[in-house]
Amino acid sequence: MNVAVIGGSGHIGSYLTPALVEAGFDTICVSRSQRRPYVDHAAWSQVRHETLDRAQPDFDQRIAEIGADAVIDLTCYTPEAAVSLVQALQGNATRLLHCGTIWIHGVPTEVPVREEQSRNTFGDYGLRKAAIEEYLLGQTDVPVTILHPGHLVGEGWIPLNPAANFNPRVFADLASGRTVTLPNLGRETVHHVHAADVAPCFVPALQHWPQAAGQSFHVVSPAALTLIGYAETVASWYGQQARLEFRPWEEWRAGVTEKEARTTWDHISRSPNCSIEKARRLLGYEPRYSSLDAVREALFSPLFPHELTAGSQNPARPR
Repeated sequence: MNVAVIGGSGHIGSYLTPALVEAGFDTICVSRSQRRPYVDHAAWSQVRHETLDRAQPDFDQRIAEIGADAVIDLTCYTPEAAVSLVQALQGNATRLLHCGTIWIHGVPTEVPVREEQSRNTFGDYGLRKAAIEEYLLGQTDVPVTILHPGHLVGEGWIPLNPAANFNPRVFADLASGRTVTLPNLGRETVHHVHAADVAPCFVPALQHWPQAAGQSFHVVSPAALTLIGYAETVASWYGQQARLEFRPWEEWRAGVTEKEARTTWDHISRSPNCSIEKARRLLGYEPRYSSLDAVREALFSPLFPHELTAGSQNPARPR
C-alpha cells in the first residue's frame, strides 16, 4: 500500500513517516519545504519526498495524482480545505485519515470524555475542526478515519507548561525553586500526548481498516494532569519543592502577557480529560508515554532549547 502523508516532516510526521516505513508501507512525505524532520531515523532513506504547498491552487489535485492508496492529512484546518481534498480524491478508492483535535469537545460534562458524548464546542479552532469532522464523517465519497490528539509533546519543541501556556520561564522557575503563580486553584486539567504515540495510531487504523473506517478516536496519554500536580512534579525532577501561589483569573491574567493569558484561558476553560478506551478496543492503542513522561523527555532532551530556561539549576539534569 502506498501512503502519502501531508505534513510528513512536521511534529507528528517526524514520527509517523518512519513508522509507516517500518510497518511495510511505501511512504510519500508531502511537505511545503525540504526541512529536516524533528527526529532522525534510518527509515527516512526509504521515503519518497514531494514538495507541495497547500496554498497552491492545484494542491489537492496534485495530491490525487500521487496515486496513493491512503492519504494521511496532518495539516487540514478549515472545512473548505477538507471539502477540496475529498473532491479531488473521490473516485480513486483512496482512504483518508484526518488529524483532528480534542478541542472539538469544548467544556466537558462528564470526564473522561468519550468520542460519542454530546459536545459544547467553542472557539474558532475547535469549531473549525468540529465542522471538518462533521463533514468528513457525513460524506460518502471517500472513506475516512479521524484521530484526535491532545496537547502535543516531543523532542525539539516546548511542552505546554503547568500554567497552561508555552512560556519556558515557568519550567525554569520550578527548576530553580522560584515562586510560580497559577490561575485560580490550579485544579484545571491539561491532557498531553507524545507525538511518538500519536504516530503509531495511524498505522493500525490502516491495518485494521474495517474497524477504523467511519470512526473518530481520541489519541492522548492515559491520564490528564491537574496544573498543581503537574507543577509539583516538574519541580521534584530538579530536587525542588514547588513554591506555588494562586490568584483569581482576572488578577492572574494581569500579571502575564496578553498572548500568555489567551493561551492559558484557551486551555483551562476546556480542561480536557479524554478517554482512550475506544482506541484501545478497536485499534489496540496503548500509549508508551504518560503525560509526565512525555514532558520529562522533552525537557531533558538534547534538542530542547535550554538557553530559553537560563537561570535554572542544571536544566538538562533531572534527579
